[in-house]
Amino acid sequence: MNQNILFPDIQTWVAKRKAVIFPAQQAGQLIECVVSLEKLSEMTGYPIQEDKILLAFDALRFDLEDLAEEAIEDENFNLAGEVELG
Repeated sequence: MNQNILFPDIQTWVAKRKAVIFPAQQAGQLIECVVSLEKLSEMTGYPIQEDKILLAFDALRFDLEDLAEEAIEDENFNLAGEVELG
């Protein structure tokens, strides 16, 4: 794990985007990481009900952080400066 990228234990479900947003911090810069409900369902192997989304996110946190770290290191940002994991 790259110690230059930190992931605070914060995540927010944004129903309008159908995604969980979680922050990463690199060299003092805050980077929003976005994982879609579809990606979470794909990773768990089953459809996730809206009231269980953050539980699914917590179960997948380390894998999601690894994916986000790789995307940040590759500078794979969208036009809003976010890292989208799917």
